[in-house]
Amino acid sequence: MIGASTTAYCTPDRKDVVTQVESCEAILQEFMSDPATAIPQPVLQAAHAIMIVNQFKAGYILGIKGGYGVIMVKKAGGNWSVPVLLSANEASLGFQIGAKSVETVYIITDDATPRLLFRNRFNVGVDAKAVAGPKAADAERDYVQTLKTPVLVYSKSSGLFVGATVKAGMVSRNDDANFVLYNTSYTLPELLYSDWVTPPTEVGPLMRYVKRLAP
Repeated sequence: MIGASTTAYCTPDRKDVVTQVESCEAILQEFMSDPATAIPQPVLQAAHAIMIVNQFKAGYILGIKGGYGVIMVKKAGGNWSVPVLLSANEASLGFQIGAKSVETVYIITDDATPRLLFRNRFNVGVDAKAVAGPKAADAERDYVQTLKTPVLVYSKSSGLFVGATVKAGMVSRNDDANFVLYNTSYTLPELLYSDWVTPPTEVGPLMRYVKRLAP
């Protein structure tokens, strides 16, 4: 048809959006249940925000087909925000041969870094310094220096040593998905830092789990 757009906008499906939130909760639970990837309690207590990301491999060695994630911030009163959906379509964090996805948890230790998303997106390890975070089995002496870094990265990829600098790729706001999930016109800043939306039932399990990990 003459004049028809070849790039018609498609509203995200709410069922798919809910599945992304549930998947991020499962990723965090899986990390915490394995001593090899569990995040130490002192690190969790230092968290100003938590970001959980799942990215997919497009080619045999390089490339990202797609990805998504959520971010939650700990607000001034000590309460955690609702999970806010992100897009994560670029990555520098290497895939192991044969792996089809990379699951990553980011512990953010300052208030400024989450606000980088106000300008739509930020590059982890470029716009904010990021290092591989200590695991539960690591010596406690590693925590003090490491916690001075804005972003601590937890991934199942091999070759990440505590304190090693990480460039983990780009994450960006996904306001369209959040409009659908929360049935609101509020965007990422309002969702993260206000109490203007009532959390839908589907985000409750992730919110309760994060609160239990880092009250």
